[in-house]
Amino acid sequence: MATSPSSRLIAAAVRERLRPLGLRQRGRSRVWIDDQGWWLGGVELPSPRWSQGSGLVVGVMWLWQDADHLSLDFVERVPSEAFRHEAQFTDVATVLAQEAERRIESLRGRFTDLDQVADGLLQRPDRRGYLWESFNAGVAAALVGRSEEARLRLGSVLDEDPLAPWIEEAQEVARHVHSMADDPVAVRRWAAAAIISCRAKLALAEPPAPLNSYF
Repeated sequence: MATSPSSRLIAAAVRERLRPLGLRQRGRSRVWIDDQGWWLGGVELPSPRWSQGSGLVVGVMWLWQDADHLSLDFVERVPSEAFRHEAQFTDVATVLAQEAERRIESLRGRFTDLDQVADGLLQRPDRRGYLWESFNAGVAAALVGRSEEARLRLGSVLDEDPLAPWIEEAQEVARHVHSMADDPVAVRRWAAAAIISCRAKLALAEPPAPLNSYF
């Protein structure tokens, strides 16, 4: 299948900005990955449903979620702009690539270590219906020894109505982490195993450094 002009221009602009930062393209998709070992920065450049063009989605995935697909947190979006002609869209692609670069560098600065991640996740209010926010905040708190906060956030996960199998599965994991919230070493062993499993499911290469160097 021939590559559309908008896809060609987006690919060229984003490659120029993100490859020097170490990001890798997922196959031939419009998705780029910033592999930080225990979390991923994700850049997506979705095309409008009924036309050529692109928007921008940037976020973070915590690999202890052990998912087989990208699941972004702290998501930031730039609305899509349609392709009208090459000169116009060349400028659009350049701006989107620059924004992707800036936002990835910002995420790297915000989440350099576990303490920063725990602070960032716990600063958000505990909201019913936002299961993964509570789950990730609870895990991060447990990893850095903030056991009381960990139990509160993981308890919020357990309080959600188990309306779907994936919620039941998340609650089972939350219950397990909740049970060892007073033992950060045990939580870190669990998190390392979950991260290794998630990396395999996402077909990621070896992490940039051994996992124990992050924990």
